[in-house]
Amino acid sequence: MLLPRIVTALVLVGLLLLALGQGTPWPFALLTLGLIAAAGWEWGRLNQAPAWLSWAFGLGVAAAGLAALAGPWARQAPGGLWWVVVALWALGGGLALRRGPPAWPRLPRAARWGLGLVGLWAAWLALAHARTLGINFLLSTLCLVWMADVAAYFGGRRFGRRKLAPAISPGKSWEGVWSGLAGVLLLATLWLVIDRHVGVDSASLYTRLQNSLGWAGLLLALALLVAFSVGGDLVESLVKRAAGAKDSSRLLPGHGGVLDRVDALLPVLPLALALMSLKLP
Repeated sequence: MLLPRIVTALVLVGLLLLALGQGTPWPFALLTLGLIAAAGWEWGRLNQAPAWLSWAFGLGVAAAGLAALAGPWARQAPGGLWWVVVALWALGGGLALRRGPPAWPRLPRAARWGLGLVGLWAAWLALAHARTLGINFLLSTLCLVWMADVAAYFGGRRFGRRKLAPAISPGKSWEGVWSGLAGVLLLATLWLVIDRHVGVDSASLYTRLQNSLGWAGLLLALALLVAFSVGGDLVESLVKRAAGAKDSSRLLPGHGGVLDRVDALLPVLPLALALMSLKLP
């Protein structure tokens, strides 16, 4: 399993870097839209949609993304959209986690299908918009989620004692969450130094937050972003557990499905852009 996992990761990273290296944001937007459309197909399968409807979900996400690319939304979404998405994640995701996996299948299928597709499309739209703000900004946001996940994994294995959500994801612990936050704080510190001493194409997420919210606001914003990252991971785990599935699919050899790789990004990307609208008086 290790070799397919490494090969798949290298191929994905290579494709993403190749798309990012183009002079226009279109290649990156189309590549990531294809991945998110695949996640839409997975979401349908996990939520009891028939095969044809699961394919329709994926095509629907792709069509909505292409419509956004044809208009101005991928470059500048309507003001307040990101806060609406953040509120949906905070309220809907929090309620789902509180009720646990047994309650999820009792929700109307149409509601589960619609919530998933809106969440996937909004995350892709935020990703495409982040690319227009600069590669440095985009990478700093993506690396926040990856650092939180990696640091939480190793911190949880080493120090984990108190379970975070045993009915949803038994392997996660509160110590892992704090380790993830510590890793993100370290990453932000290093990135702030890079922004000040290395030529970059744009300000990173961390520099933008520090400039607009100050140091205390930066710390609070990072803690909130890490919390949303954990929440996105837990929501996908809840859906898989309710469906009796280990992975969202087998599309990515050694990694499972696309949803398994982007679950923590789904709420973080809209939140990162929402935080960009805040500024201390």
